[in-house]
Amino acid sequence: MPRSDMLNQMCGKAGFIAALDQSGGSTPGALRAYGVPDGSYAGDDAMYAAVHAMRVRIICAPAFNGDKVIGAILFERTMDGEAQGKKVPAFLWEDRRIVPFLKVDNGLAAEADGVSLMKPMPTLDALLERAVKAGIFGTKMRSVITGASPAGVDAVVAQQFAIADQIAAHGLMPIIEPEVSIKSPVKAAAEALLLAALTRALDALPDGRKVMLKLTLPQTVDLYAPLIAHRAVARVVALSGGYSNADACAKLAQNHGVIASFSRALVEGLNVSMSEAEFDAALAKAVDEIFRASTIKA
Repeated sequence: MPRSDMLNQMCGKAGFIAALDQSGGSTPGALRAYGVPDGSYAGDDAMYAAVHAMRVRIICAPAFNGDKVIGAILFERTMDGEAQGKKVPAFLWEDRRIVPFLKVDNGLAAEADGVSLMKPMPTLDALLERAVKAGIFGTKMRSVITGASPAGVDAVVAQQFAIADQIAAHGLMPIIEPEVSIKSPVKAAAEALLLAALTRALDALPDGRKVMLKLTLPQTVDLYAPLIAHRAVARVVALSGGYSNADACAKLAQNHGVIASFSRALVEGLNVSMSEAEFDAALAKAVDEIFRASTIKA
């Protein structure tokens, strides 16, 4: 079972989860948004060193603490890295009281039937064993839904819950993330199918098993209220999905019981050239806005 102190925080504490888990193909874009151009580093090692420095700057900022940020999702290399002389998961929990999660998927397979399933994860068990030793509380894995195909949505949910079983067997909390693209022309229909498929899968979980859900902010306000109330759901969190911070917060504030798990929206406007005072102020402003949207509902 996941640690009870971390579980209590994730189930009940006010706040939101920061997503600091860009990896592979998404890392150059994250660095460009931070003001680090592609030509300023050579090779993957230098790229990952640059993004690790960005993440350490974020997690060491004064506003990044458990008062408002209750969890953080990490990339594998971030889990293995250090902040202020400690391994990042230990620093987050011991120094900041932020629950550490780990992104575990290997990216998306080619789209078929209106969805992109996750690529195979042949080394997942070994990664999960490392995560447990590092003090990680839970994991996150992402699929994408672009169409309103019942078979496609069912396939996404079936894959997510099968891997969640594997994750739970290691004593970790799975965050299930079947993202519905905000660009989908059939977003509302896809979300209706997803709600039904998730409900069936949650109903089938054994007594005592809990998962978290990370979902796109829905077209219909409070669409996911039945999932929030489900016995098997520890928390429902929302991804920003490409919305600006202002738009994501406005939509989040309308959905009762849902908290943020934002990535791009959290770091919007941060730049490598900022002074520490400028950086800390900009991050504090974003943290405050996302916290309010997660806790104060329309």
